[in-house]
Amino acid sequence: MSADADDPVWDVVVVGAGPAGASAAYAAAVAGRRVLLLEKAELPRYKTCGGGIIGPSRDALPPGFDLPLRDRVHAVTFSLNGKLSRTRRSRQMLFGLVNRSELDASLVEHAVKAGARVRTGVTVTRVEQHGASVPDRRSVAVVLSGHERPVLARAVVGADGSASRIGAHVGVKMDQVDLGLEAEIPVPASVAEDWAGRVLVDWGPLPGSYGWVFPKGDTLTVGVISARGEGAATKRYLEDFVGRLGLAGFEPSVSTGHLTRCRAEDSPLSRGRVLVCGDAAGLLEPWTREGISFALRSGRLAGEWAVRVAEAADAVDARSQALNYAFAVKAGLGVEMGVGRRMFNVFSRRPGMLHAALTGFRPAWNVFAQFTRGAVSLAEVVRTSPMARRALDTLDRP
Repeated sequence: MSADADDPVWDVVVVGAGPAGASAAYAAAVAGRRVLLLEKAELPRYKTCGGGIIGPSRDALPPGFDLPLRDRVHAVTFSLNGKLSRTRRSRQMLFGLVNRSELDASLVEHAVKAGARVRTGVTVTRVEQHGASVPDRRSVAVVLSGHERPVLARAVVGADGSASRIGAHVGVKMDQVDLGLEAEIPVPASVAEDWAGRVLVDWGPLPGSYGWVFPKGDTLTVGVISARGEGAATKRYLEDFVGRLGLAGFEPSVSTGHLTRCRAEDSPLSRGRVLVCGDAAGLLEPWTREGISFALRSGRLAGEWAVRVAEAADAVDARSQALNYAFAVKAGLGVEMGVGRRMFNVFSRRPGMLHAALTGFRPAWNVFAQFTRGAVSLAEVVRTSPMARRALDTLDRP
């Protein structure tokens, strides 16, 4: 769908229809603004992602949203590079598992119901805030590949993934880049039954690496992640991991790779009338590399503040609103990322100690369970628990 000829300037244009972009489009549309959501693929489309929906993700979903869950997790098996396995169980659901194609399509549908318009199959090559394509200082030109005329907006939200062109325009800087490799493996019913309701987390052989098995009905999502630059070793880890699990004989339906990127603490979140959120802003949890909750929450904030940017009468007001957005992100998600960075440092140096704590020290497991259910964040644990704070301070020393 395209803008009406007699009203060619959108209030908010969102680039990218993942969880961050769909959340931003929903938030702006609910506020009564004219919103256009642009996506380069046709929906639904596959995305490399474990698909774990923890408590903060559920809390950030639109009202009335029905999660397309493939499984509900009540147990976690932890292992240390295939050894010392132990399973922890919870009477309450820890988190849910989804296919990203289904989640993203449902989120976009909610944005459309709220009033957003969607255009798929279009590639954004760049945004321009000055020049011949920009009719006035309150407008941003969104240039589309193969289209002579740009799309015009009062505010733009970049949610176009970890290789974001909008992020490049804003000047986003990353300080942690990791490589994730993943396979979707169809399995017989007997194998699927063994995994139902249970996930595996394996602390891997490379610094900061780990592997996972997420059951989704008749398919297991199996993946590993480690630092970029260790591509060959990461591939061997995945092959060994799949072999140890007894899954090497099953043909994957999809095998993919993906880079995850965490923003530097001083990285910008806006430029002029352009905001970034989700992976495009490098917003994800550095230790687990969990990104869906960060995408949903930052997307909602970006949509709400984009409305204010769109209403700004001049550059000074627009800048003020953009800075307020950055403050909101840093005060919440930024604090969580700070603790996550410290946890990543501890995990990279002492994976065995972390494994021992989660499998042999019930308070550590309780914190993990509360975190996944959304009852508490890691930042809240460190802030409110003197014991947790002292432990992290001690373990995070070089």
